[in-house]
Amino acid sequence: MKVFKEARLLRKSLTKYRNTGHSVGLVPTMGSLHKGHLQLIECCRNQNKVTVCSIFINPTQFNNPADLKKYPQNIEKDLTLLERTGCDIVFYPEMKEVYPQPPVVQFDFGNLGNILEGKFRPGHFNGVGFIVSKLFNIVAPSRAYFGEKDLQQLAIIRRLVTDLNYAIEIIGIPTVREQNGLALSSRNKRLTDDEKIQASIIYKALKAGEAMVRNKGSVGDVCNTVVAVLKEATLLNPEYIECVDPDSFEILEKDDISENAAICIAVKIGEVRLIDNLIVRS
Repeated sequence: MKVFKEARLLRKSLTKYRNTGHSVGLVPTMGSLHKGHLQLIECCRNQNKVTVCSIFINPTQFNNPADLKKYPQNIEKDLTLLERTGCDIVFYPEMKEVYPQPPVVQFDFGNLGNILEGKFRPGHFNGVGFIVSKLFNIVAPSRAYFGEKDLQQLAIIRRLVTDLNYAIEIIGIPTVREQNGLALSSRNKRLTDDEKIQASIIYKALKAGEAMVRNKGSVGDVCNTVVAVLKEATLLNPEYIECVDPDSFEILEKDDISENAAICIAVKIGEVRLIDNLIVRS
């Protein structure tokens, strides 16, 4: 496994693969890797000759400076996990390599970037669009892999690829969970044991909402069901619960629900903010 800190050297290394017709896959991460990330790496390896994983904690997508400071880091462990999983190349740049000067380009994703996460984290998706565009330009992958846990982010990136005509296939991978249903997240490392137990109620609530969707309940019925289950956990404070179209990511109206829906949720537990979703298809 090779580790590059400079975009120039990474591009040079990848050129020889492209010149021989080999496909390159990219898995963008912010490090602090878990089984969900490794699942992305494995999928990438199965579909490409070369697997590239980027590790960079991108400051422009954090609207809360305290959250940025507390984001867990362990590069030595990350590199060990990536080598064991069969990753070929790691791009681990310094801040000055990615942002030699403060960026002035802005991304506006319209309503898609203003709802749910966009509403509660202003500027977040501008930062996501900026760093993903940079990585796409540096790596020029054939395919890029993202987890469905960040479902709105996945929709944003797909729109980015469409609008900017990137010749990149975007592949979403289903959320990987603990045995108790808690979605794997780097932020889980900041939870206490008791908080982790209570956070598992999130998935229980989503499953209850799924049952309501399949029983042809309204959006209001689904959201009320999710809220009722969340109340079992005294430490959970919901920020939003919404039903969206899983493909267009449009918010479904209160008196209307599609046979296909994604129930999206964000909660705070202590100082940690968690997001999750469950996609329901007929």
